[in-house]
Amino acid sequence: MRYKLFGEHTGLRVSELVLGTGNFGTGWGYGAERDDSRKILDAYADAGGNFIDTAGVYQGGQSEEIIGDALVGRRDDFVVATKYTMPAGANGGILVTGNSRKAMVVSVEDSLKRLKSDYIDLLWVHMADGVTPGEEIVRGFDDLVRAGKILYAGLSNFPAWRVARAATIAELRGTVPIAGLQFEHSLVVRSSEQELISAGQSLGLGLVAWSPLGGGMLTGKYRE
Repeated sequence: MRYKLFGEHTGLRVSELVLGTGNFGTGWGYGAERDDSRKILDAYADAGGNFIDTAGVYQGGQSEEIIGDALVGRRDDFVVATKYTMPAGANGGILVTGNSRKAMVVSVEDSLKRLKSDYIDLLWVHMADGVTPGEEIVRGFDDLVRAGKILYAGLSNFPAWRVARAATIAELRGTVPIAGLQFEHSLVVRSSEQELISAGQSLGLGLVAWSPLGGGMLTGKYRE
């Protein structure tokens, strides 16, 4: 396994291969059972992987729960990234949906319980909600870092102009920097090559791709 610094705004050394855990659990009616998920995580760790990506909404919270159980006694050996925007439970209301600071705080507290951890290494905003100002998101990140709840902050599935604006706001105000950018990228979906990758590189962000197999298209299982 090869390692690299996560962007230019951190000293964090992460494995180049990230373990996505959207299918850890069966809360959505499909996915990997707990034992199988644990085996996948252990195999990834044995290969030298140290970067785990999850979200509160994945499998209705089961993904975070499985990771929390699996990392007991070895939590500090991994970089755990999770996301907020959509609530984990089906009964999540309007106040805990979206990018507001309230939704951010409630989601982080719930994720910490499921992950059995005192901190989150990297908190992503899962996607732009189209209404929450970048200033609110940046300030919310900074408050959580100062409180010791999260260590780093990033944006997932955001348009390039919003990424640039948020990174600039954080820089000018001296708050915790936007450290990472996550986007869909594969041979099937290459729209990130138009602006997102170049924007992220110019801003010195750690770049993380999701769905590198194109939702299964590149495995060949849909050819027939």
